[in-house]
Amino acid sequence: MTYELDEQKKVGLGLIGFGIFFTFLAIMLFFDRGLLALANILLLAGVALLLGLRSTLQLFKVNYKGTISFMLGLFLIFVRWPVVGIIVEIYGCIILFGCFWPSIKVFLFQIPVFGWILQYPALLLDRFRS
Repeated sequence: MTYELDEQKKVGLGLIGFGIFFTFLAIMLFFDRGLLALANILLLAGVALLLGLRSTLQLFKVNYKGTISFMLGLFLIFVRWPVVGIIVEIYGCIILFGCFWPSIKVFLFQIPVFGWILQYPALLLDRFRS
């Protein structure tokens, strides 16, 4: 299974990567509000570039529960409740992108070193393979 990545999708993946990095950095710096806001903007821009604008809008329109919880978490971060906001946002991301988890799981198991570690029997993660 090969995936073709044009320049727009590469930039989208880069923005998503930076968004995840800034999220972890903000959490390590005691839920820094500015870094969390920057991470959210990067994540949303990255998803829009990776999926395309029309597909992104369709994803947010179809799944109201995930969209409302993600936007509520973003709002809570902006009004200085970063801990509650990040919890609500993580819930929203799980609901929004739940349809992508099987694809992500297959991709993670195919990464050379990381996939071998995930398949190690002591981790009990091999039972999640489909």
